[in-house]
Amino acid sequence: MSTDRTYRLGDLQLKIMKVLWAARSATVAEVQQQLDGEQLAYTTVATMLRKMEDRGLVRHRQKQRKFIYEPAVSEQQVTRSMADDLVDRLFQGSLTETVCHLLQSREVSHEELDRLEQFIRDRKQQ
Repeated sequence: MSTDRTYRLGDLQLKIMKVLWAARSATVAEVQQQLDGEQLAYTTVATMLRKMEDRGLVRHRQKQRKFIYEPAVSEQQVTRSMADDLVDRLFQGSLTETVCHLLQSREVSHEELDRLEQFIRDRKQQ
């Protein structure tokens, strides 16, 4: 598992990865069933999984006549890569600009602000 690759996943790919991260492994039918609110054909899910395997995101093993897919990259790798890519592309790498934008454009609860303040205090002490 490479840690320095950039992963750019579309919405469906990310949903599929979340299913696989949670389940650890699943057949095409199980992935299809777990895609909340998505009315996708079995063949659509199978095709997407094959494309994702070509990109190194998932791998499969065969059990009898079924392909069982599992993640080939961790949730942390994908999350870090996508977040870093967003910060780099939209905010020229500025974490300050990113956080300021999010604080100004989204509803933030007092609990979330308290958690952010605590995280910043802890980070300063490192």
